[in-house]
Amino acid sequence: MKKGNFLKMLIALSVGFVATACNSGAKENETAEEATETVSVKVKQCFEREVEQVEVFTATVEANVVNNISPNLTLRIEELYAEVGDHVHKGQKLADLDASNLVQARLQMLNDSLEFVRNDNLYKVGGISKSEWDAKKLSYDISSTSYRNLLENTVLTSPVSGVVTARNYDRGDMFSMGQPLYVVEEITPVKIVVNASEQLFSHIKKGDKVDVTLDVYGDEVFSGVVSLVYPTVDPQTRTFPVEIKIANTNERVRPGMFARVTYTYGTANHVVVPDMAVVKLTGSGDRFVYVVGADNKVTFKKVELGRRFDTEYEIVSGLNSGDNVVVEGQNRVTNGMEVVVVE
Repeated sequence: MKKGNFLKMLIALSVGFVATACNSGAKENETAEEATETVSVKVKQCFEREVEQVEVFTATVEANVVNNISPNLTLRIEELYAEVGDHVHKGQKLADLDASNLVQARLQMLNDSLEFVRNDNLYKVGGISKSEWDAKKLSYDISSTSYRNLLENTVLTSPVSGVVTARNYDRGDMFSMGQPLYVVEEITPVKIVVNASEQLFSHIKKGDKVDVTLDVYGDEVFSGVVSLVYPTVDPQTRTFPVEIKIANTNERVRPGMFARVTYTYGTANHVVVPDMAVVKLTGSGDRFVYVVGADNKVTFKKVELGRRFDTEYEIVSGLNSGDNVVVEGQNRVTNGMEVVVVE
């Protein structure tokens, strides 16, 4: 090889080596810059404040009293005096049934009454023995009881004031044990029974006021009162029944309606955060927030949510007053990452 060609080759190799070294250095610098790049986030400092403690229950409205009205004998129905939807008062006659047995029982009772009066007078003057007097008294008592029993099962009356919600037989039918002849429901007042968690056992008291809304009436609020608090907690569900009454004097609330009961039981100091700070973990019902510490590092904290107020959440546990929570940029941070806080 000629000396000139050899020099040219050395020069070309030197230039290539320098170029490669420069490119490698540039890539290393670029990688280092990427490694030191940090994520920018926005935060909000959150503090405790007094929050009204509210529990919302759902339930179905029930009649205060439900009476299934039937005779306890198999008798033919002679006449019916009420129809479904009718308002009836306590003691009002609803139906007459076959009175043949009732007539016979009445005659027997009247006869035994006369016999007893006659023998009672004789006993007072020593005309009969005590055992004979006892026998006549027993006969009269038995026939009187039989008559009263037949009377109650031949002439049916309503034991409460309310609304007829069912009539299961027609005039002329033979009543048989099964469905009641009439169902009468007392709907002034109505009641709602909810199952409250045991944490509320020391809070809910008889006489407490509650607000009730019904889906059929939208946001209209009805006043309710706690009328009964059951004294024990179910060990399986950790709940206890609470009965609530609504006066319902205008009868707008009807059994079967879907109700939401709102119970307020004081206030508590809890941290409140913007709703955008709360993160739901995929595949879990748990909720988390990212908290930025004094070292600008992110901590992933599990929280227990309370009430929601428009665009804020009450945090029952998991945060401290004064914590800085991430409200923008959560999708680009991980636990322990250092971030840059921007306004």
